[in-house]
Amino acid sequence: MLIALGVVLVLVAGGCVLLAVRAGRARAARERAAEAARNDPFTRRPVRVGLAPPTEVQHFPPPGEHKMYVPMWRRARWLIAAAAVLLLFGIAGVVAFGSRLKDDPAPVAEPVPTCPDARLRVAAAPEIAPVVQAAARTLNPGGADCGPVAVTAAEPAATESAADKPDVWIPSSSAWLHIARADGSVYEAEGAPLAYSPVVLAGPDAITKLYVKDKRTSWAAVVDGVAKHRIPAVSMPDPLQSSVGLLAVHAVHAAMGRTTPDAGMAQLRALTLRSRLKDPAMDPAAALAKDAAAGDETAGVYDVGIFPVTEQQLAAYQKEKHEVALTGAAPADGVVEADYPYAISAKTAERDLATRLKAAIGKDALTGAGFRTKATARALDLPEQSDKLLAPALQWSQYQNKTFQVLLMIDTSGSMNQKVVGKDGRSTTKAALLRESGLSANQLFGEDTSIGMWFFSTPSPSSPAHREAVPVGPLTAQVDGKSRREVMGAAIAGYQATDDAGTPLFRTVLDGLSEMRDKARPGAVTLAVVLTDGRDEQSRFAMSRDAFLKELTETRDPARPVPILAMGYGEDADMASLSAMAKATGGKAIPANNPADVASAIAQAFLAAHSPS
Repeated sequence: MLIALGVVLVLVAGGCVLLAVRAGRARAARERAAEAARNDPFTRRPVRVGLAPPTEVQHFPPPGEHKMYVPMWRRARWLIAAAAVLLLFGIAGVVAFGSRLKDDPAPVAEPVPTCPDARLRVAAAPEIAPVVQAAARTLNPGGADCGPVAVTAAEPAATESAADKPDVWIPSSSAWLHIARADGSVYEAEGAPLAYSPVVLAGPDAITKLYVKDKRTSWAAVVDGVAKHRIPAVSMPDPLQSSVGLLAVHAVHAAMGRTTPDAGMAQLRALTLRSRLKDPAMDPAAALAKDAAAGDETAGVYDVGIFPVTEQQLAAYQKEKHEVALTGAAPADGVVEADYPYAISAKTAERDLATRLKAAIGKDALTGAGFRTKATARALDLPEQSDKLLAPALQWSQYQNKTFQVLLMIDTSGSMNQKVVGKDGRSTTKAALLRESGLSANQLFGEDTSIGMWFFSTPSPSSPAHREAVPVGPLTAQVDGKSRREVMGAAIAGYQATDDAGTPLFRTVLDGLSEMRDKARPGAVTLAVVLTDGRDEQSRFAMSRDAFLKELTETRDPARPVPILAMGYGEDADMASLSAMAKATGGKAIPANNPADVASAIAQAFLAAHSPS
């Protein structure tokens, strides 16, 4: 039904145009979100929701056109608005759900009733709309669909973005009320939500044992299973189009946050799941329909795999007999639920009629449709500030899988042995933090990545500028009988800095660019990633910044671009030089002034490499 946005992430460029400027409360909300975005390095310009991703290779923007840190809400609002038309029609609810699974693999839009004389216009999430429509018929003369009350099935994102707002809104998550409030639409929930349905992780029975034990599962188990290739496939909805997707992304990040005190490490672990998704924009109804249409479990295991869905949707599927039987369990480390608030617009003149409609929606009708009428125990609280909820959702939605060729150039000079304090308060070194973060980052690279790693420093006057720790090549290829990913992990784990060694930063970068230019090929994004905590000094390869930039410019080949992602590690890093080399190549410089933030810097670099151009 919905064509999912191509999820993205190459180095970002350009600003975006705000479609409408709202005053008062909305503007204040956006300014708060913009301030958060300035502190959040992951904001990116969106690609239009619902359009197929471009077929051409995504490149980093050329030098001189690279722009960063566009306030997030300006993009998030634009993105949600662009989705409105596609999101307007959703699944028709439990009644239509069974027939759709049998007859049509794509969700089918319910016709929007034309009720010109309606005094109370209601927009309800598609899965609960049939229950609300039945209640409305008890208030309309003759039990008609049209009358004083008209109920339309509409996805929450469509309602939130629509210019013409309903009098009553029943979205599939209270989160949408916070999002709408930030945009100036005031809806007040009347009492507790009408219904609830926890989000469960569903999958074919054949692979249930891989992530469910004693009817319990966890996001951590799924992330670990995906990283270690035990779980064949995981699919997720686009979090900017789907309440289940929005809630699931929030749950994943919360669950990973429980595994470490380092927010950057937690983000790297969450991104491990995002980077391995089989389908990053599969609506739950579409996933269920695809499994229903599958001829055997093999298709369900490998084409869809494990996916989040509401308990109510899964129960509707399980009532039917399908070749692919599904089992679901709620992740204990990140319990989230769809809830269905009965929200009345501050502008409605029919408050009494709205109250009568709510009273007509009976608990028996809701439970009969597969909903719960009490909240789920231990469910995560959702942030009231919409930007905190949308920030990771925007990152996930814009993430784009690409074919990469990457050379990592890591500083091993003596300053990397400097003592620092980690996020957990323990005393450690820059080198130790880098090893820990690097091992997590090693899980992020896609199977179609070609990668290599150099270490650079000069322990003695005659030392070369750099040494090859892992030769550049396909991640899945063998190196001395082991996969390149294993060899990368071992090289990172064995990383050591050498005291009193010089830092031939500029020579290493120039040599690395030359190496990767020779490997540049159509259909792949070729990158040079450098991480250093100092500046070019104390080696026979030392040169001035001007001389370096001159050679960098002279050797650059526009037909074979190699953008630089430069990470400055600690307050002594030469960010001026790193920024200059990144700008000259259409890349990006990323500071980690606090060495304990190295994991966050690596996450930035990873997201930047996968963001839209």
